[in-house]
Amino acid sequence: METIRALTLFVLIALCASPARAADVAYPPGSRIGLAPPAGMVTSNNFFGYVDPDNSVAIMLVALPAEAYADLDKSVSAEGLRRQGLTLESREAMPLATGDAFLVIAHQEIEKTKIRKWILVASSPALTALVTVQVPDPAKTNYSDSVVRAALSSVAIRSVVPIDEQLGLLPFKVGELAGFGIAGIMPGRAVMLVDALAGAPVAAAPAIGSHMLVTVGPGGPAQPAERDTFARDAFATVPNVRDVRITTSEPLRIGGQPGHQILADAKDPGGTTALTVVQWLRFGGGAYLQMIGTARAEAWRDAYPRFRAVRDGIEAR
Repeated sequence: METIRALTLFVLIALCASPARAADVAYPPGSRIGLAPPAGMVTSNNFFGYVDPDNSVAIMLVALPAEAYADLDKSVSAEGLRRQGLTLESREAMPLATGDAFLVIAHQEIEKTKIRKWILVASSPALTALVTVQVPDPAKTNYSDSVVRAALSSVAIRSVVPIDEQLGLLPFKVGELAGFGIAGIMPGRAVMLVDALAGAPVAAAPAIGSHMLVTVGPGGPAQPAERDTFARDAFATVPNVRDVRITTSEPLRIGGQPGHQILADAKDPGGTTALTVVQWLRFGGGAYLQMIGTARAEAWRDAYPRFRAVRDGIEAR
């Protein structure tokens, strides 16, 4: 009976403790990889990960394709590290809840400061997590081997990044998606929106479906007379189109700010599919917003008002 009571108490303690440990795992905004960072570390503004700026300590989280794990398992060696200026201390298996993983510990010297590095490569069905911890020698008291290992052992991978969180990485607000899905985001710079099949992930979008790229760039023409040339030069950089024929190029107001519109006929890179392309530029605040919508010619009637809805829902932060 005492054994049963003790076992029951153990189970209850474990059940109560599990949510607390899970809650410790934090995900940098936009990252599918997370962990429980050591005390004193904060989210980095420059990369996915955490930093302790006072001690020059950093944890970097990089998502790689799932198939990268097998390649790294073979290629991460003493010789490979040496070519990168690192000296291998140890390598060991470190299985995680996500799947197989291995941990490499190495050191290097940068500007006469010794730095110790922990490199964790973790597999999962969705991606390979590459987690690098960098600790300068003067900070090793606060970031001991046990502290770093505890953080690495908590590595977790979430299935998706919430849409609002992804959009929060942009320097502008996207108030209307108009039925598009997010195909990718370049933090601080751009978002790609694509059509997705009903109920299917964005990855299942047709190869040449309607899609829209929204990006921000510094500068822009100071004089209205220069905007047509500027817009044509910007349009010349539109990727994955050929045989372009501009049909209209004209100024217009967008969101109460000066702008410019270009409409064009084009073909896909293979030259077999007729496309229609629109580019809107919106100027102001020492920068310009470039919005490019592309659709098959036969889908243009449906796509164009949706492109406009996205355009008109974009606001500055």
